[in-house]
Amino acid sequence: MVDHGMPCVRRKHFRGKAITALRKAGIIVDVLGEDTVGDRAQEALEACQYVNIPLLYTATHQLPFSVLKYAMTLDGKIATSTGHSSWVSSKLSRQRVLETRGRSNAVIVGGNTVRRDDPRLTARQENCHSPVRIVMSRGLDLPEEANLWDVSITPTIVMTQRGARNDLQKKLASKGVEIVEFDFLTPRDVMNYCYDCGFLSVLWECGGTLSAPAISAGVIHKVMAFVAPKIIGGVRAPSPVGELGFLEMTQALKLSNVSYEQVGPDLLISGYLYPIPGMQVDAPMWEEAPYVTGSNDEKSVIYFHKTWGFFGAFSTFSPHPVSMENDGKRISWHSVEHYYQAQKFNGVKDRMAEKFAKDIQAADCPEKAAWLGKNFARQHPDLLQPDWQQRRTGIMYEALAKKFSLYPDLRNLLLSTNSRLLVNSSPFDVYWGCGRNGMGLNQLGKLLMKLRAEFEAVEIVKLHKSSIPKYSG
Repeated sequence: MVDHGMPCVRRKHFRGKAITALRKAGIIVDVLGEDTVGDRAQEALEACQYVNIPLLYTATHQLPFSVLKYAMTLDGKIATSTGHSSWVSSKLSRQRVLETRGRSNAVIVGGNTVRRDDPRLTARQENCHSPVRIVMSRGLDLPEEANLWDVSITPTIVMTQRGARNDLQKKLASKGVEIVEFDFLTPRDVMNYCYDCGFLSVLWECGGTLSAPAISAGVIHKVMAFVAPKIIGGVRAPSPVGELGFLEMTQALKLSNVSYEQVGPDLLISGYLYPIPGMQVDAPMWEEAPYVTGSNDEKSVIYFHKTWGFFGAFSTFSPHPVSMENDGKRISWHSVEHYYQAQKFNGVKDRMAEKFAKDIQAADCPEKAAWLGKNFARQHPDLLQPDWQQRRTGIMYEALAKKFSLYPDLRNLLLSTNSRLLVNSSPFDVYWGCGRNGMGLNQLGKLLMKLRAEFEAVEIVKLHKSSIPKYSG
């Protein structure tokens, strides 16, 4: 399968540089409101940012600007326990959604939405743009007849995993539906594909089963939640966001630039999961990075998070197998993340815990290993190693040391970052990453800097030994 991943480059704020360059070249550039100062200048700047948000996000993150939209009742339900969802919100709210669709390049749903609601996903307005409709379904458990298979108004793309229901693929293709196969279908794969297609703005109108992995993958930038003054109740009634694997309230994702708007009888709450480009995430304080050396002028920050970035090898998800000793046996793991997640249950004398560890080890990608480990831990906290919270940092360090020792190129890459602060920029991880607004512990970055210091010490010893003249007798 073609890898649609693009390198994710963290750019420093570049506002004004193009204007300066043009003026240096002798080109006259007039900027509306350039002489505006104070609060009015800030308001003008924010207005420009909001107008250009899709372009800013796409240029900064190499992903389309994505909005997750849902309508829910006051008790947080998007449908009844039987799946009935027409209609949660008011007609005015639904009209607002149609307007948002009309400004989007694509709209994404999962298989559950197709089976349950049989939507059309068009803008339903005369002379109005209708987005490309994308259906994500790993197993292709989809009906042979559906409104989305009518491509006379706008195209439909079904994204699935390689080899899923070839018979249905042929039938859909005969109707004009485009089929795109992935080795392992993830929200990130889909967004990379959309980026390659040139899409700037994507609207997610999926249920909780798909919205949760999309949020976890970091591809949702904005949330639009319509809250209707209704109560459904029901323990099994679905909610707008499924399992995220959070165990503590401190892990809850907080929206920024939140707005509240009355739309008929409903309340529309909107906010951003990522800072608007141009507002940098703060790095942890230098004082909290004991393995950074050099003068203040030499210090700079290296951010890493996604595996396809220049420093993607620093991620625990990078595709570098590690061989680790366990009870006298040497076991190979597909990635550091596989090993780390499995150790939560390894050694626990319980059949289910042993099964969890084996399932994680067999996971076909680090993302799945992480998802399994977090969900098992949340559902069965009694099966975790009793001292897991105390041991987890040491276990991670052992795996990192093995990984960077096994691969000389990775070790050299780590050594090349000397005197610079390493920051895991994950906005969702407040322990291993810097979290939102730099408030996380950045433990992964700290462990890498500690490992770098140890490698540097070894290199110094080698250099010292090589400089000692040999005794010739």
